[in-house]
Amino acid sequence: MDTRQLAAFCAVVERESFSQAAARLGVTQPAVSLQVRALEKRLGRQLLDRSGRRVVPTEAGLRLYRGAQKLLALEEQLFEDVAAEDEGSLRGRLEVGASTGPGGTVLALLLCEFQRRNPELTVALSVHDTQRIVELVARRELELGVVGAARRQRSVSFEPLFRDEVLLVCPPDHRFAGRTLSLEELATEPLIVMQAGAGVRAVIEDELRRAGMRLRDFDVRLELGLQESVKSAVIAGYGVTFISRWAVDADLAAGTLAHARVEGLDPARQISLVRSTGRLPSRAADAFVAFARERLG
Repeated sequence: MDTRQLAAFCAVVERESFSQAAARLGVTQPAVSLQVRALEKRLGRQLLDRSGRRVVPTEAGLRLYRGAQKLLALEEQLFEDVAAEDEGSLRGRLEVGASTGPGGTVLALLLCEFQRRNPELTVALSVHDTQRIVELVARRELELGVVGAARRQRSVSFEPLFRDEVLLVCPPDHRFAGRTLSLEELATEPLIVMQAGAGVRAVIEDELRRAGMRLRDFDVRLELGLQESVKSAVIAGYGVTFISRWAVDADLAAGTLAHARVEGLDPARQISLVRSTGRLPSRAADAFVAFARERLG
C-alpha cells in the first residue's frame, strides 16, 4: 500500500480539512484530494464524509485511520533505525511541548542537558497552555508533551512523570517565613495568584475546597499570568503566593525567598507525559524519557 496515500488521508482526518492537510504536508490541495480518491478507489469504500463544513471519516475511514497511524509510525521508526549509522548516536530532531509550569523550569534544563549529551540531535521545546499541548500531541505535531492536569482524550495517553510540590513563598524577612500558619492567618495577608486555568492555581483551589474554603475567602489583590510574574511580585514585597517548588528552588537556596506551611494543606500535582496513542516512539523520545525519569528520581 502506498504510504503517501495513507499520510494524506490521515492528515485530512486530523485537520478535518483538505486545504489544512495540504499545508501540513507541504503539497497542493488537489494532490491531497487525488491521493485520497485513489485510496478510496482501491479499497472500494468511501472513507471521508465531505458533505458538511468539516471533513470527517466514515466508519470505514475510522477503522483505516487507526491502522494507518500504526503503519506510518512503524515506517517512520524503520527509516530512523536504518538511517542511524551508529546505534549509540541519536540524530535528527526531537519535538517536545510543555505547559508553562514545567516548560519554564525543570523541563527546559533537562532538555538542555540531554542535548549536550547527544550533540548530533536537535531538540525543540514549544510552550503553550496544557490543552494546546495535548492537541498538538494528538495531531502528531509534537512527539511528547509534559503537562499538569488535563482532560483525558482517546487519541493521547498520559503517564506519570514526576510529582510537583506546591509551596507558599514569601520574602525572607516576612512574618510567615519558616513558619506553619493557619488558614485564618493566611487570610490576613495579600495573596497573589496565577490566572484562572493555571495548573498551580487549580491545585490550590482544590486544596482549599477540601478544607471548606474558597479563594474568595482570602485577600486576593493580584492575578498574574506566569509563575515568573508572581515570583517577581513576591520578591518585590507585594504579597505571598503558592508556586511550584521547581520554580523557586534556586531562590530558596539563595535566600531571596522563604517558604511557609499552611495547616490542613498539602498541595502537590502530578506532572504527566503525553503521547499520541498508536504512535511508535522514536529512539530519541525513548532515550529522553528514560533520561528524565532517571534525573527526576
